[in-house]
Amino acid sequence: MPLIRRLLESRFWALMLKEIRQILKNRQLIFLLTFPPTVQLLIFGLALSPDVDHLSLGVADYANSAKSREFISALVENEVFKVSSYQTNQVALGRQVRVGNLTAGLVIPPTFDRDLNEGRSAEVQVFVDGVDANTAGIASGYLNQIANQYTRRLNPQLTSPPVETQTRFLYNPGLTSSWFFVPGVIGLVLTLTGSLVSSVTMIREKDVGTLEQLLMTPAAGWEILLAKVAPLFILLMGDVLLASAMGRFVFQLPFRGNFLLFFVLSGLYVFVSIGIGILLATLSRTRQQVVLTSFFFNVPIIQLSGAIAPIESMPPFFKFLSWFDPLRHYVAISRSLILKGAAVDALIPNIAVLFGFAAILMLISISRFRSQLN
Repeated sequence: MPLIRRLLESRFWALMLKEIRQILKNRQLIFLLTFPPTVQLLIFGLALSPDVDHLSLGVADYANSAKSREFISALVENEVFKVSSYQTNQVALGRQVRVGNLTAGLVIPPTFDRDLNEGRSAEVQVFVDGVDANTAGIASGYLNQIANQYTRRLNPQLTSPPVETQTRFLYNPGLTSSWFFVPGVIGLVLTLTGSLVSSVTMIREKDVGTLEQLLMTPAAGWEILLAKVAPLFILLMGDVLLASAMGRFVFQLPFRGNFLLFFVLSGLYVFVSIGIGILLATLSRTRQQVVLTSFFFNVPIIQLSGAIAPIESMPPFFKFLSWFDPLRHYVAISRSLILKGAAVDALIPNIAVLFGFAAILMLISISRFRSQLN
């Protein structure tokens, strides 16, 4: 008991009580410590899932017979795949997989029925988008497993499967996981670094009291803000070059697309991340608040972007919500340029969304920053 009495009478206990009282008086800090973790836990618990289902499947059925349709039904029976389109030929099907509209493409040859009736193996061809190595590997395994189950259903006494799949992985033949993760991690780093650095830089003006001194300058609000954004933009573009060099020389990323286009579009996303940081700074009063608020916004942005976990494994609501995530569009641009070598016309929807986010965030930030100066 003397030890407890000594603790209660110590300066440490008095300081701890003071901190507790300050926290209890700060309602905004209590909100940031309770509400964001709850929301993030719900998002992570629902969005993070090792299961992959409802993968988009395209079919080019040259046989067009009862057995070929039965085989297609077997593929979609357990809802791992869903037939999104039927193509008339193999070329059109491959094009849909290349542009990212389909996860996998199935080509059933015209000799499908004849090979089965004569006891030979009926070979079907499968195209799988290998950009997401995890999803591609799972999709390939599912296809082989379903084909084997279909085989046993046709003739349980056959030792060799009458249906064999020949799978071809596009863009990532070796299913190298780093080729999927590194383009997403580049966007992740730009998001965290851009938002945190810009928000902390802005909030420091409030902490040291120099924000009031800016009122005495003859410059307009947008000039002051732009003078703060420009150095950050240059530094973050240096991060883009560093991350690109590491991806090329450390992880052997192919960089099949136009690197200058990738660099320019990365600059567009840097504006988005800086805009997020400045907006967070205008919503917070202290550096502690801005850091906690940034975690509340950035972690869901990262998790819903598909940079780490496949979007296909998310529930429908979170798939829809991810369309309003700027990082999702940048990750899609990065993977398309680095792995697929996509042309600019295939990226126009994602570029338009990023441009819209950059414009809206910067306009809101300028407006709020000007109101604070006033």
